[in-house]
Amino acid sequence: MTAAFAIPVYRHGKPLASVVRSLIPYGLPIIIVDDGNEGEDRALVAAAGELSELVTVVRLEKNGGKGKAMSAAARAALDRGMDHLFQLDADGQHDCTACGDFLAAAEENPDAIICGYPVYDETVPGYRKKGREFSNGWARIVSLDGRIKDVLCGFRIYPLFPHYADLLDRHACLDARMGYDVDILVHLLWRGVPLVNKGVRVTYPEDGISNFRMLRDNVRISLTFTRLFLGMLIRLPVLLWRVCRRRRG
Repeated sequence: MTAAFAIPVYRHGKPLASVVRSLIPYGLPIIIVDDGNEGEDRALVAAAGELSELVTVVRLEKNGGKGKAMSAAARAALDRGMDHLFQLDADGQHDCTACGDFLAAAEENPDAIICGYPVYDETVPGYRKKGREFSNGWARIVSLDGRIKDVLCGFRIYPLFPHYADLLDRHACLDARMGYDVDILVHLLWRGVPLVNKGVRVTYPEDGISNFRMLRDNVRISLTFTRLFLGMLIRLPVLLWRVCRRRRG
């Protein structure tokens, strides 16, 4: 297995260096996507790119959102001959000591998505937990897959071949912003990609910056689920057949 880390960055220049330093000991390529940062954040992203020869910075001149940033990271990984992409956030909320366990799971299940689900401490806002359960419930509906533990956690390992790369080549209609994590996971599950869930500790620092915009992003995620529901109806016979196979298994 050849894997690269992918870190989309927007307005999280300050915690980025710490995240990168925690990844360097794994000896894997680290692809930072500067998603149209300006000023201090742009300088901090550039500085993080100088921390190791393992680090590459891909610069997007205009902020396009998490989905576009992750697509840019995937293309950069494919250009470097990688077959797996380890997505994690730049804000430092995820416990990066879990990376070893996730990489080991990917080695044991090379065709599967290793999908993180949050193990919260007392810092998590209550509205965040409730909002995630709403999204998780809808994700289970549109995928007809009750195994999903969390659909929004940005701590995952994707196998790039054949399905992720194919979705990129086909310019699939994936959400460009906060709906991306939902969209890509459901599309891959529709294609029959196996799923392995693993927990990762998540902390919400008091001075943390969130890029989530309550109205805009909730509307976009709702529209994403509407589109996915329609896609589920088209695929319903195949998805029901897979559900029956899983139950028999």
